[in-house]
Amino acid sequence: MSTNTSATGRSPFHKNFYVANSMEIFERLAWYGFFTLSSLYMTSPVSQGGLGLNDQERGFLQGIIPFLLYLLPVITGALADRYGYRRMFLIAFCIMCPAYFLLGQVHDFWGFCAAFLAVAVGAACFKPVVVGTIGRTTDDTNRGLGFGVFYTMVNVGGFLGPLVAGYVRAISWDMVFLMSSFWILLNFIPAIFLYKDAGHHEGDADQRSLHQVLLETQEVLGNGRLALLVVPAIIGIMVAAKGGISYAQYFMAMAGWAGINLVWSVLNKSGHQQHWYQQGIRIGNAQFVIYLLIMTGFWTIYNQLFITLPLYIRDFVDTGDLVQMIEKFSPSALNFLAAVNVEQLAKVLAAMAAKVSTGVDSQMLEHLRLELVNYKVMPPLEELQSGLQALQAGHISAANLAIDWSQAYRQVNPEYIVNLDFGAVVLLQIAISTYVQRWKALPVLVMGTLVLSLSLWMAGLSNALLFGGVSVCMAVFVFALGEMIASPKSQEYVAAIAPKRKTAMFMGYYFVSMALGNLFAGLLSGWSYTVLARQMHQPMLMWSLFGGIGVITSIALLVFNLRLKKAVQDFAVAA
Repeated sequence: MSTNTSATGRSPFHKNFYVANSMEIFERLAWYGFFTLSSLYMTSPVSQGGLGLNDQERGFLQGIIPFLLYLLPVITGALADRYGYRRMFLIAFCIMCPAYFLLGQVHDFWGFCAAFLAVAVGAACFKPVVVGTIGRTTDDTNRGLGFGVFYTMVNVGGFLGPLVAGYVRAISWDMVFLMSSFWILLNFIPAIFLYKDAGHHEGDADQRSLHQVLLETQEVLGNGRLALLVVPAIIGIMVAAKGGISYAQYFMAMAGWAGINLVWSVLNKSGHQQHWYQQGIRIGNAQFVIYLLIMTGFWTIYNQLFITLPLYIRDFVDTGDLVQMIEKFSPSALNFLAAVNVEQLAKVLAAMAAKVSTGVDSQMLEHLRLELVNYKVMPPLEELQSGLQALQAGHISAANLAIDWSQAYRQVNPEYIVNLDFGAVVLLQIAISTYVQRWKALPVLVMGTLVLSLSLWMAGLSNALLFGGVSVCMAVFVFALGEMIASPKSQEYVAAIAPKRKTAMFMGYYFVSMALGNLFAGLLSGWSYTVLARQMHQPMLMWSLFGGIGVITSIALLVFNLRLKKAVQDFAVAA
């Protein structure tokens, strides 16, 4: 890293800094191009090119795979420090490039799960290396600016990825995965020809073994006995989410497992503890672990933007008001933002007409409506019934009905509405961060979490309003404000509660809260969307659940901070 400074006292950025930021853009193009559309793809009917999974299967995949993605960097980061960043970049791209392609080639649950897992492993190899490069190529004079630039590049990729993917999915779903694979393929160019492992031999390389990494984990999170208690609980809830066992059976089994561990600890309490399994259950840094558990709630609701909101917009929000606004200002943009494949729609309408009779009930109509929204049209139930009956009676052709509905009831692609979040972050993050930096981290974090909860309730109301499209766009914008307020402060607070000499190490383990948040986000999304939104027809109840989790998280953060302050004051008095 260069030590020269400019006239402003800020060191110039190393070449690797720019290379890493470029690779981050392309990696985020690939990830968000796929992940923002993943809920839509997994639940779209096979006839439309989707997987045809139910929401519980979708929630399982979107919970388990990102959970592993955010846990693996604990290991892959140590491997990169030991064996070289450039080598790890190349390994990551060699895994991700074919894995993204395979996502579009496999059409069964377990095949898709395997390809998705490969993407996660590749991303887990990439993530700590790109962040580590930014850390190594900045110093005290330019680190704040450097990470600000990096976070902006993350959101640039996040903004452009869904735009491109949304456009090419009008051609075919396969094109979405081909584009993600293509973005990763481009990253081989800077990794091979431009990136240099300069920082790896400058004396700052980490020579920790895997055993040392695991010992460090015990210091921060807890010992092997705690892992023995927690890991089966996590595996069990994965099995329950997939339907292998009922949730009642899961909770009974976990109660029994906790009892066994308690008895085992009592029996070994006074004995000679030679082995790890004879030790008592011990938490590492209790304050930090509690903070991670609380922040799990934050990441649980944050991830609903990507895994639940696109489905909710598709199935329950009539965005016809947005279509009218877009048509008024830019009619040509409708072909991009609200494209309808009329040929596909005509085929499905012909098939639906065969199911409809004069005595069709409301339940069947609702089922047909939920099938029809996959083709980006949302006619009212009365119009749906009369149109299909007219088609069945031969009063109109399927092609003409498809044309009529594609013009009158077309819908804006959900991924474009969700993408407003990334656009807002790119434009406003620096200004908002500058404004809120005057306040301490905890109050700002609480405020941001409450704003997220408010946005989720706003989203829940949008399906009951005449201007549903505009209201859900407003909800996404408010969500972005909450994200911009809270997300940076969540990591800043770690620095405040971590031991001073081990701040960097604790920052690395902060990703555990993101891993758990992704896990519970996916599992709760699958269950609540199936039971509350679709079976009970109460989507607002689902959003109230997520909003309530945000409120509970905010209260827990306040209580945690008060107890932490009291502990510090008591220590000062005792000293």
